[in-house]
Amino acid sequence: MTLSTFFGCTFIAFGPALALFLFTVAKEPLRVIILVAGAFFWLVSLLFSSLVWFIAVKASNGDNDKLQHGLLIFGVLLSVIFQETFRYGYYRLLRKAQEGLVSLSEDGCSPISMKQMAYVAGLGFGIMSGAFSVVNILAESIGPGTIGIHGDSPYFFLTSAFMTLAVILLHLCWGVIYFDSCDKGCWFFVLLIVISHLLVSCLTFANPHYEGSLIPTYGILFGMAMWAFFTGGGTTRTFVRFLGSCFTKAQSSSNHTEN
Repeated sequence: MTLSTFFGCTFIAFGPALALFLFTVAKEPLRVIILVAGAFFWLVSLLFSSLVWFIAVKASNGDNDKLQHGLLIFGVLLSVIFQETFRYGYYRLLRKAQEGLVSLSEDGCSPISMKQMAYVAGLGFGIMSGAFSVVNILAESIGPGTIGIHGDSPYFFLTSAFMTLAVILLHLCWGVIYFDSCDKGCWFFVLLIVISHLLVSCLTFANPHYEGSLIPTYGILFGMAMWAFFTGGGTTRTFVRFLGSCFTKAQSSSNHTEN
């Protein structure tokens, strides 16, 4: 049962991200480089925020539970600020890199657009964020032990996997919207991205009341996905065609099963 939990939660958390990587990134070396660099930028942001939080904890009174809880909240908020700061730094770096690619190109065009860079960079941020948030939980799911035996929620691993999936996809959407907003100078939209990131992070403090964290998080994900879709060039017409295609495939699969 422990192995089935491990593999099930792993594929829930990273299955969509793996599919996106294989079908949209893996075949293009430049996209792979951008994804790895984005993951590295996220990792460096985590290093800085962890260092500040560690110093704050060591300098505080360890016996004061309220203070330690407050420092935990401070650490989460600080981590979000660092992540978004490094996202902006990565945007500036990619903007410079694109200018260099254009100057080296024979036809004066970049081999990858800024929107594609934003998508791949956001996926890199998301994969690394998801890996660090759930890897220890997945390791514990292998056993020994039985989750919920002391009255805790038996859905801990499952909800953690779904939350990780949401955060990965949110980083992808945030990347697309963030880069486009920076290109257009829409700093209010950039602020909305930061606020939504802070909100999603704070929602995790509602656990173990998972309905208080998962439902709002997926609501935010739906809104951000729609925003990123139209930002990336999608239209109402293409969205309707996509829904129609999904409905046709589902209906065809249902008829095939009945037969």
